[in-house]
Amino acid sequence: MKKLIVLLTISTLSTSVLAEETSWFDSLKSMVGLGGTTEQRVDTKVQSVEKSTSAMPSAEGLIGMLTSALDVNTDQASGGMGSILNYVKNNVSTEQFTQLAKSLPGVDGLVSQMPDISKLSSGSGSSESIGGLLDKASEYSESLKSISDVTKQFEALGLKPEMISSFIASAQRYLDTEQGQQAKKMLTDGLGKLLG
Repeated sequence: MKKLIVLLTISTLSTSVLAEETSWFDSLKSMVGLGGTTEQRVDTKVQSVEKSTSAMPSAEGLIGMLTSALDVNTDQASGGMGSILNYVKNNVSTEQFTQLAKSLPGVDGLVSQMPDISKLSSGSGSSESIGGLLDKASEYSESLKSISDVTKQFEALGLKPEMISSFIASAQRYLDTEQGQQAKKMLTDGLGKLLG
């Protein structure tokens, strides 16, 4: 019986010491701004996520997301997205593109970032490469010429043409918020033939 009383006493004392150490440690964390209960930290994270998802999408946010998601630099992200948005601009009405620009501030700035391929020779790719085949086909179709231009712009940025679909998918994911739905719909509508 005495052993049981001794064990209970030791257990009670060690629990109170542990509780006091935890309280002391929590106080120290609070003093340096790292405190708060687990529930408070979870609430803070949820509020942070809500703020980020409730924020209005922007071209700047889109470029930031592209650089981290696709492992491209800022110039490549801006130029590639500018090329895609220019394609959209040429495939929707002026009114629709104006609405897209209102829904995604900074779009016009991105379009101005697309590379100038006018100085590239039209027969630069071999006839068996994707670029060469698109060059040949673009002679017969304005739509294929636009697709060929986007491909060349990506190549001018040092990006593979296969990255076009990654850019589009990432942009659609970025715009997949309550505030971004209108911009996402207009982007998708304008991409029509580029999406195939």
